[in-house]
Order: sequence, then structure tokens, then C-alpha cells
Amino acid sequence: MPRPPLPPFTAETAAQKARLAEDAWNSREPARVALGYTVDSVWRNRAEFIHGREAIEAFLTRKWNRELDYRLIKEVWTYRDNRIAVRFAYEWHDGNENWEFDEDGLMRRRIASINDLPIKDGERKYHWPLGRRPDGHPSLSELGL
Repeated sequence: MPRPPLPPFTAETAAQKARLAEDAWNSREPARVALGYTVDSVWRNRAEFIHGREAIEAFLTRKWNRELDYRLIKEVWTYRDNRIAVRFAYEWHDGNENWEFDEDGLMRRRIASINDLPIKDGERKYHWPLGRRPDGHPSLSELGL
């Protein structure tokens, strides 16, 4: 089933795709998020290599069972044809991802470089209720990240 916006991406559609991914991840619903990836999707996440939707769903279930106050912002770094590079930050993790999509707009490849840096509660910048980031909330660049 197609998942618009579809490649080839423009600046506008790449930003839309990143925001839709951010919204899905902020839902913390592993089954919903996994539907954005091909059934044979390949991920690298830190030292873990993940293959397929079922493994993605299992990974996200484990992740969000640990990360109870998960809030995420993604921002497009660059795009071309069927690829998007984004940077992201969430609570005490930050890094970048490189995405490749199939012709139906499903992500078939994800490579994430993630850094762990604990922060104190008083230094947190994400104060919206769990779920989708409000439209008026500052972007990563606006937050100085």
C-alpha cells in the first residue's frame, strides 16, 4: 500500500515525510510505526542489525518499554531522489539517520548513528505532553541543537 509522499522527494515532501515519521514515532505505537517500513526493511541501530517489520516492531516494543517519556524531533538535513538524511534528537539521545525509500514511499533502509548523553531534568527542552509534537514547538535548529 503506497505511503505518500512518494519519491522522488522535493524539499517540501522530504519535510512532510520526516514529520510523518516523527509523528508516528512520538505515538510510541510499534505496530503503527512498523507499517511505514517495507516487509524486508533493513536497519542498523547502534550495534543492532534489524531485518523486517516484525523485528522492527519487537525492537520498538523493547525500546519504548524502557524509554517511558520518549519525545522526538526530526529535521531534514538533505534529500535526493528516493533518499532522505535527517538529524534527530530525543531527550538524551541524538544523532542522524539516512533513509532510503521504495517506489511506494515505504522505507526500506535505515542507518542510524546515535549518541547517548544523559541530561538533567532542568536541561530538557521537550515539554509537550506525550504524543505528537505541537506544530508551534521549536525545531531542532530553533532549539540550538
